[in-house]
Amino acid sequence: MSPEFQDGHIIIVDPAVPACHEAFVVVDYGGEILFGQYHSSEGRRWIHYLNPAHEPVELISTFEVKGVVIQRSTGRRKDLKHYDYSAQQH
Repeated sequence: MSPEFQDGHIIIVDPAVPACHEAFVVVDYGGEILFGQYHSSEGRRWIHYLNPAHEPVELISTFEVKGVVIQRSTGRRKDLKHYDYSAQQH
């Protein structure tokens, strides 16, 4: 998920935050756990990976959003990043 998320980053996932367009999410898709950026358009939904070598996955069957990433950190305070999706449509 480079460059946004690097190996060793710590993410905080909130299961109470609803997924919205372009939110970073953890999804259970048929028993497989996916981590990526949620995209929705005209009733269709995808998980996009930040690495362009990986194709987006269209969520065509039942899936469950386990949570939305609300923070990312390397463990050092100066690298803490908050994600605010409150202005996004769900």
